Parts: sequence; structure tokens; C-alpha cells
Amino acid sequence: MAKSKKPDPPRKTPPKKPAPPRKGGSWKRTLLAWLLAAGAGVAGILLLIVVWWVVDLPDVDKTLAQKRPPAVTILDRHGAQITAYGGVGGEWVPRKRMPVNLIKAVLAIEDRRFYSHEGVDFWGVVRAVVVNIRTGDVRQGGSTLTQQLAKNLFLTPDKTIKRKVQEALLAYSLERRLTKDELLEQYLNRVYFGAGAYGVEAASRRYFAKEVQDISLSEAAMLAGLLKAPSRYSPLNDTGMAAARTGQVLDAMVAAGYLTETRRRDIAMPRIASRAAGDSARYFTDWVMTELPQYVGEPTSDLTVRTTFEPGLQFSAQQALTSGLEKAGADGKVNQGAVVVMTPSGEVRAMVGGRDYQQSEFNRAVRALRQPGSAFKLFVYLAGFEAGYDPNSVMRDSPVILDGWQPGNYNGEFRGPVTLRTAFADSINTVAVKLANAADQSTVVEAARRLGITTPLSTLPSVSLGVTEVRLIELTGAYATIANGGYEARPYAILEVRDADGDKVYKRKESRERVVAPQQVEQLDDLMRAVVSYGTGGNARLSNHVAAGKTGTSQEWRNAWFVGYTDKYVAGVWLGNDDNSPMNHVAGGGMPARIWRDLMVRADQVKRSSAD
Repeated sequence: MAKSKKPDPPRKTPPKKPAPPRKGGSWKRTLLAWLLAAGAGVAGILLLIVVWWVVDLPDVDKTLAQKRPPAVTILDRHGAQITAYGGVGGEWVPRKRMPVNLIKAVLAIEDRRFYSHEGVDFWGVVRAVVVNIRTGDVRQGGSTLTQQLAKNLFLTPDKTIKRKVQEALLAYSLERRLTKDELLEQYLNRVYFGAGAYGVEAASRRYFAKEVQDISLSEAAMLAGLLKAPSRYSPLNDTGMAAARTGQVLDAMVAAGYLTETRRRDIAMPRIASRAAGDSARYFTDWVMTELPQYVGEPTSDLTVRTTFEPGLQFSAQQALTSGLEKAGADGKVNQGAVVVMTPSGEVRAMVGGRDYQQSEFNRAVRALRQPGSAFKLFVYLAGFEAGYDPNSVMRDSPVILDGWQPGNYNGEFRGPVTLRTAFADSINTVAVKLANAADQSTVVEAARRLGITTPLSTLPSVSLGVTEVRLIELTGAYATIANGGYEARPYAILEVRDADGDKVYKRKESRERVVAPQQVEQLDDLMRAVVSYGTGGNARLSNHVAAGKTGTSQEWRNAWFVGYTDKYVAGVWLGNDDNSPMNHVAGGGMPARIWRDLMVRADQVKRSSAD
């Protein structure tokens, strides 16, 4: 019998090898995890920032309780009112007393969906973005009236993410606290309409000399047009721009269905009330408002500020400048000027910051930075005298080269040995450069600082010829230091501040700190009298007063100055162009000196009139 075969043992299946990992899978998962973690971290940080911004929100109820901005009334040195800022004249007007046309005009041009959104109009934002992209310019904004109210009430005008987020949060909060009509009432009683007018009542009285409930449709449209840019569209600044903007508002009212095309064509532009007398002093009062916070902080209640202002002298300064610019005319190619008048102690009595405040509110007496030319030599000679020189010291008027720089004289000539008195009177540049170098340019800068110049100054040799920029008010204050015998004369305007109850919250205290020794005062006075007696400032000579001062003309005739004093007043005059273009050979000893003389003659008449 055949042996049966043993069955084959079962085959062992080899274990499956694990599939190799896909290339790149591991780092992708790691990257994804890191991205998720980073995203969560960023989200957490953003959440914390938003929470902090929420915590940092101002007190809404407290601010809403205040019915108008604090009013600041500015008085002259005699106690008469010059002008007022803030809520003055702006009686709170209930919504029901506001003209329907005013409400329609504001909604048409500013926020047509006001009654349907919840504080932030997302569709309005989208529409504005589309229009701006399509035109390639910022033509529309997405802020609602509620957001504008939130910004005006609580926030700074800074264009930051924090401010925009807080603005939106506050807008939602306001919408839940107030009805739509209450929001409109708050907005129109608080918003700025230009020319110092806050609220519709103050604006109506300011521009049209009537109560807001009596304004016409065209007047309502003009007020609504001011909201976007009060200064730009103000009829007091540019009647053409104001009329065009009013037309845009009327067109918007037609588009919104508030006005028919037929009626739109029949509407005439409104007449503007004549300017208030106080407007001629707005350069001065604007400066007072910028100075006020350093004495009393930001106003939180009504204040009355008594100042150093002298109305008659202000009129004289304005007339002298206007007359001088008209005489210079087109031939002189000079369009602007500024004047500051103060006492030797630094009390600013008059300030003209430009040719016409209506045309330009920019205060060239306080804010403009300009090269003083030879008017800066006051500090050069002060440093020289403090180093041991005197008016009779002799230096050679001859070519000089310092650090590769070779200055010349106005007439291109050299006179050889001259006294410092003659060099100053005739404004010889080479001698000033040599004197500054002998005393060291750093001492020149130190002298300027001591007498009140705060602008950046160079210690290069060219500083001796006034190539660095100064402000007219500070340069005039420096000359006042010499006029008063060597004591600090920082220009000031505020004498006293009282609150709504009549209590004093600030009173100026006189301080007399000597900054120039008597000997140097006498020497500099000697030199500046020589300038007017027989030097470059002869056009400033007076018949009934001893006058002293210095001329200044910068490179390429871009700036012309005369700063000088009598026993009563110190005044500085600047002429030039806002675009810094050259004038036609207008020098400091020419029209500026004549304007200064005219001013001092007029000031003497004002003084005699006051005495009578």
C-alpha cells in the first residue's frame, strides 16, 4: 500500500510592511498646526486689544449731559469782548424746532439711510468703497451721522484703527441710548460749522444773522454743506466754493426725493451776513486759544479770558500792512506779510498773521518758519560783545572762506577796516561771519536760545547770516529783551482767566529774569540806533521818537524783515510769499522798514486819541 503523502504545511503569509509615509505630509501637518496656533494667538491678541479699547471708552452719559461745548470769551486789555469760541450764541435747539428742510438737507448729503441703519451703515461703506475705487479718489466716506456724533463727542480726529473701532462701538451704544430724533438733535447742536460756530443756532446767527428756525431752504443747504469741511466751504473764506457746495447739497436733495428739479432751478444762493468786527483780530484770538491749554488745561467749562490786546493798535497794524502791500503791488511780487506789536515786556498788543484772514487763516506771525537774514545778526553781535568785543572794535571787511563757504556782501564790494558799529549799521556780511567765528558759532546759538528762539538752529558758519529759520513772534520777542534793558521778554497774550462763576483760575505773575548784561544791552542799543540813523534802516526813522532796529533780507529776496523798537513798542514786520518764491528786490530796509514806520506813526495817534 502506498504511503499517503503528508499534506504540505500551511504557508505563512509574511506580515505586510507599513506603507511608507507620503512625501511632504509631515511638514504640511506641522505647518498647518503652527498656522492654527499662530492664528489663534493673533485672534487672542486682537480680542484683548478690542477689550482694552472697550474699557478705554469714555463715559457716554456724562458727555451727553453737557448740552454744548465750553464757551471761551476773549476780552481785550480794557475788558471789552473781542470774540468768542465754542458754545457761545449756540442756544440748544430741540429737534422739533429745527426746520424740516435743514434735516432733509443734512440727511441727503451726509446719511440718507440714517433712519434704517443701526449706527454703522455697512451698505454705505461698501458703496463708498466702490465709488472711491471707480473714481480713483476718496469721493465718499462711509461714516454715519451717529459715527460722526461719536467722534465729535468722545474721540480725537486721529485716523487710527483704534479710533475707528471705538467710533463704531460708541455709535452702537448711542443708537441704543437715544432715539433717531434725539441723535439728530445731539449732532446738530454740537457739530462745528466753522467761523467759531458750534451748533446750528450759532451757525445760523453767524452766517445769516437769524435764528435757525427762520432760515430758508438755500441757507439750510449751505449749512449742511459746511459739515464736510467747515473751513474749506465757509462762505467767509471762499464764496465760490461755498456756492458750489450748496449746489451739491441741493442736487443731493433732488436725488433723495426731497426736492423737485423744478424747484431746484429756482433756488438762489443765500446772502451772507457782514463780518463781525471781532474778526479783524482772529489771528490774535486764534493764537490765544492755542496758548490757553498750557495755563488752564483743555476747557471743561465756560471761561472768560482777558488778554493784552489793544484794538486801536490792531487796526493800525492791519492798515499799515495792507497799505504797504498795496504799494509794493505786483511790481514787488510780494503777496503776504505779517506784523507783531508788543510792549518791551513781551505783552502782545496786536498781531496780523496775514494779508486777509478770510482768504487764509494761517498765522504767519506765529507759525511760519522763515530765514531772517541779517536780522539774526543781533545774536551774532551779542555773542561777540560777550566775548570781549565792543562797538568800536575794528575788523576787516574782506573775502572770507570757512569750511569751503565764501559769503559775500549785499553790494559785492569790500571796504577794508571798519568798526563793528559801522558793520552792523550797514549790514556787512563778512564782518558778521568773522565775528561769529571768533566768538564761536555755538555761542551765537546759545545767545539766540537765551533770548527766546526755539526753532532748530545750525552751528555752521552760515548761521551768522540767518540761513536757519525763525518765527516772527520769537524774533520780535528777542528784540524786546534789548528794548527792556536785558530782561527776558517771552511774548504772551493772556493776563487772566475766570470761570463761569467769575472765580480766577489763572492770573499772570510778572517775572524779571535778566538774560543780557547791562553793558551788552547798551552796546546793542547803540548799534541798532545806528541802523536807523545812518544805516540800512533809514526808512524807519521817526521824527518824534528815537527808533532802533535791524533790517534783514534772505537769499534770493525770499524774505524781507524789519524788527525794531521805540520807548513804547517793539514791532516786527515780515514780507514774503507763501510758496517761498522770490520777490522783486524787496529788501528789509525798503518796504518792511516803511511799514514799521507807518505803524509807529499810527500807534502814536492811537495813544494820543486814548489819552483824549
